[in-house]
Amino acid sequence: MELYTHQDQDFISLDDSQEMDDHISSLRYAGIIQHALMPNPQILKGYIRDYFILFLPRDIVSGDFYYAFCNRKKICIAVGDCTGHGVPGALMSILGISLLNEIMQSGVILKANRVLNLMREKVMKALDQKGESADTKDSIDIALCLIDCASNRMEFSGAGRPLYMVRNGDLIEYKADNMTIGIDPVQEKSFTNHCIVTSPGDSFYVFSDGFCDQFGEMTDKKFKYKRFRELIESVQGLKMKQQKLVLEKTFNDWKGKTQQVDDVIVFGFQI
Repeated sequence: MELYTHQDQDFISLDDSQEMDDHISSLRYAGIIQHALMPNPQILKGYIRDYFILFLPRDIVSGDFYYAFCNRKKICIAVGDCTGHGVPGALMSILGISLLNEIMQSGVILKANRVLNLMREKVMKALDQKGESADTKDSIDIALCLIDCASNRMEFSGAGRPLYMVRNGDLIEYKADNMTIGIDPVQEKSFTNHCIVTSPGDSFYVFSDGFCDQFGEMTDKKFKYKRFRELIESVQGLKMKQQKLVLEKTFNDWKGKTQQVDDVIVFGFQI
């Protein structure tokens, strides 16, 4: 059945409309499943002092994901940014979460860079990546923190995504390796393990690139990392929930009526 308008020059197919509604409903349900697979960060309560998660998917489903794991010995906090967004990115994010769960629950002696090394091996195996030109180039960029519950010492390892630490008002950046979780055409070596002795009052931030890559309505320019670092420094002294509100308002004010270009996630926490 078809509905005609404007003297039959333009028409909308009711069958197509129903198919579109079904497609959107399926995506919404997929988004619910994807979000349910992300570990509940409430498990961190009692283990870390405070935290916030700013999660703004560009589409109904997201290529960005956050991860939280905790047992009596280790706390793992991570943010992943998969190639693409929408459905392809969401499928990669589900793979990333599943592999992190598998690694963290395996019982092996863990270091932050070893988690990423194992994750890379598993992604390449899952996607049958062998370094050939025909291989899929799907991959995951990730910032991963591993905290020792007994000593509050923290390890960080990054595949394309850095860690920001703010101590006494000064922002310190721990750089990521210029490698990804997946096949890498440039190099493939062990990820770097950064060891951090934490102090009371330290704040940490892991994030995808969506916030910094967003174009502004008034400027038609990206937000960029310099402005993002200044924003992180400006919210120090606020509680984590208040920091989230400031970051979200800043992003929305900057974006205005322009289209969101990518998924956005920022995970801030204090040990």
